[in-house]
Amino acid sequence: MSKLGNELTKEEKKIVRQMFWRSQTLYVSVNPAKQGANGFCYSMMPFINAFYKDEEQRKEALVRHMSYFNTTVPMASFIMGIAASMEKENSEKEGFDVASINAVKTSLMGPMAGIGDSIFWGVWRVISAGLAVGLATSGNVLAPIVFLAMFNIPQWLTRYYGAFLGYSLGSKYIEKLYSEGLIGILTKGASMVGLMMVGAMTSSMVVFQTKLSFDMQGETVMKLQEMLDQIFVGIVPLLLTLFCYYLLKKKVSITTLMLGIIVLGIVLSALGIA
Repeated sequence: MSKLGNELTKEEKKIVRQMFWRSQTLYVSVNPAKQGANGFCYSMMPFINAFYKDEEQRKEALVRHMSYFNTTVPMASFIMGIAASMEKENSEKEGFDVASINAVKTSLMGPMAGIGDSIFWGVWRVISAGLAVGLATSGNVLAPIVFLAMFNIPQWLTRYYGAFLGYSLGSKYIEKLYSEGLIGILTKGASMVGLMMVGAMTSSMVVFQTKLSFDMQGETVMKLQEMLDQIFVGIVPLLLTLFCYYLLKKKVSITTLMLGIIVLGIVLSALGIA
């Protein structure tokens, strides 16, 4: 932490540590619409309170960080650090592109999740469990403690140093981008990556399979799902997602949409359509 912390003031180090401890609550309160937004916003509050003296600016920052957030836990503090450094730039510079903050957050969620899932869940968890299982089969009562320590200590270290790394790198490179007029390019690129991630999530998480088929003289002549897949794989989930997005723009509440989708699913299932 010495090299990372050298560039930060004593007050900044203190706030980064506060963010780290608050980040433990990232997924304490989760809902399908926001995922870890509550925990992310709570973690950002020390920075928001320190950077913004105007009450209205604080409210805007809090609302900004209540947007959807979901990534692997050990990598979250790095993104928090980046976002915090951008909030600092926004508080100090007139005309800062505020939209770039959430654009960068969104663009980093997917790549950081891919790295974190691969390392911690795909590799390190298996190694830790393998060692612990070996100890357990030999009758060692410390096996569970060894597993918890091996799996969690590297995560905590990653979260701690990641917070400092994100904040240190963020403030340095955002300043450079801003001075060279490249912040607009960064925002556009981050927005594109974010939209790609949302599109991939739609494809993998929104599922619709119809059971409708057309029979003639006791034989099935066409299955509707196969026909739809020939036209455009996943066309119904895509249209449903776009329709929900349209309703959100029309100020329809997320709760209403979720209840509507649940009711629609029950009705279609009862009718044998899906």
